Amino acid sequence: MDYRKEYLRWCEKASADMAEELNNLKEEEIQDAFFSHLTFGTGGLRGIIGAGTNRMNRYTVAMASQGLANYVIKNFPDNKRSIAISYDSRIKSSTFSKTAACVFAANGIKAFLFPQLMPTPCLSFAVRYLGCLAGVMITASHNPSAYNGYKAYDADGCQITSKAAADISAEITGLDIFADIKTIEFAKALEKGAIQYISNAVCETFLQEVKKQSVLFGEKINKDQTIIYSPLNGAGLMPVTRTLREMGYRRLITVKEQEHPDGNFPTCPYPNPEIRDAMVLGIEYARKFNGDLLIATDPDCDRVGIGVRDHSGEYTLLSGNETGILLFDYICRQRVTHNRMPSDPIMIKSIVTTELAEKIADNYGVKTINVLTGFKYIGEQIRLLEEKNEGERYIFGFEESCGYLSGSYVRDKDGVGAALLICEMFSYYAAQEKNLLDKRNELYEQYGYYLDTLHSYTFEGFSGFLKMQSVMNFFRGNIPSVGGIRVKRCLDYSVGLWGLPSANVLKFQLENNCSVVLRPSGTEPKIKIYIGVSGMDREKARALEGNITKDIERIMQSNSMPNKLI
Repeated sequence: MDYRKEYLRWCEKASADMAEELNNLKEEEIQDAFFSHLTFGTGGLRGIIGAGTNRMNRYTVAMASQGLANYVIKNFPDNKRSIAISYDSRIKSSTFSKTAACVFAANGIKAFLFPQLMPTPCLSFAVRYLGCLAGVMITASHNPSAYNGYKAYDADGCQITSKAAADISAEITGLDIFADIKTIEFAKALEKGAIQYISNAVCETFLQEVKKQSVLFGEKINKDQTIIYSPLNGAGLMPVTRTLREMGYRRLITVKEQEHPDGNFPTCPYPNPEIRDAMVLGIEYARKFNGDLLIATDPDCDRVGIGVRDHSGEYTLLSGNETGILLFDYICRQRVTHNRMPSDPIMIKSIVTTELAEKIADNYGVKTINVLTGFKYIGEQIRLLEEKNEGERYIFGFEESCGYLSGSYVRDKDGVGAALLICEMFSYYAAQEKNLLDKRNELYEQYGYYLDTLHSYTFEGFSGFLKMQSVMNFFRGNIPSVGGIRVKRCLDYSVGLWGLPSANVLKFQLENNCSVVLRPSGTEPKIKIYIGVSGMDREKARALEGNITKDIERIMQSNSMPNKLI
């Protein structure tokens, strides 16, 4: 792609306000904005907001929507064509949602649009509730404020499959971004009924389904706990606080600075509840108000991070893996205690999620299904179970990135449902005078200590894109050892192992119960490295993990690898 030629074409054809932005770009910025098109994959689109083919703007959103419209028209009868749309608090999210709705309406596809921001899991629910053929969620999840995105869902409320993504991408590739996009004025489409606002009944029904996920089964627990909650300026405020209060959690305090929607995320520039920086203000509130439990959801409210006050009064943040194993053990324990465990139960997790989950599953007689990273693969497995009339076998699914789902009412991770179960679990153990750290340590005593860490390395711009490819290609070569530990086996998921779809993922199985997984992020210019160490005490595990990390970074710095890792 001739980025300079395309840049000049945008200067000529784009709207006046965007032309002004284009004229202010420096040469390096022009190259980065136009060296390629945003890739439409199973996660849809995601990128920095701004002018250009490699940016999120109303033109790239409209082109993606036209491609999705073409796909729907080619594959489904016209009397069933409808698409549900939602959006979160990010910059231009509302505008992009209306842009998509106008394109669908102009193509004869009924667009159902939430009248206000709504979490991703509610969009997943709405697709099936309304009988839509597809769904669109305007969000960049937990990315920094400069980003926005476009998630596409199928008729089952699950993020689209690789095949559907490839078909939609092919439709997009054949379009001219200025000449081939159909659209209609929003007010006119609304008046004609081509765009229709989604009624409040959808959200109400979704929240009722969330509350059904309780596994107390009539038990009374200690809800006299102070819970600090932050929606991180996203979409979680109404659904999370309302659900918790209706379920009896009255001592709920919200972080005021992060309470209301704000796509600039002024107090948490990286609104990801997996990382400590996003939780700092919540911890301050917990200290100020003597909080027992801290909960935060990301901007589209599909992920949950938590912090727990320990016996010394300090606050410890739990990783997604730690929260996941606690929830899974709690659900299994409650189901077994109350004779509510289904026959042949199933837990689903991603291949980069802690292997301790599988040990717990074995103890309770639960089958584990491992899938590729991306909750769509967990949703797909739930659908396959339901197609065999075995949906009740699914009891829990989770990813290490703070994504959890305990029921089949949606096909994506649900921060609202997870927040409820976390509070319930916390209060259940509080009635036994235990906190979640006590319970986590009990699990380590029972199954052995597991240390699972994630390291992310950023590669910005076009040069970074090339360097990421170089990194993955180098590691596909002969790596005999990592951190002084011999590599027993290298699993390359790009060839489609064990019936899984092809994925650019490498897993090194090392001696001493260690593993290393490398994969480029599907949503950010990063390579993520997951390190797992088990079967030894905490001090030895941490020392070994440190050696592995240092050696990986040494390898990445050499052999024409990037000079700087961020």
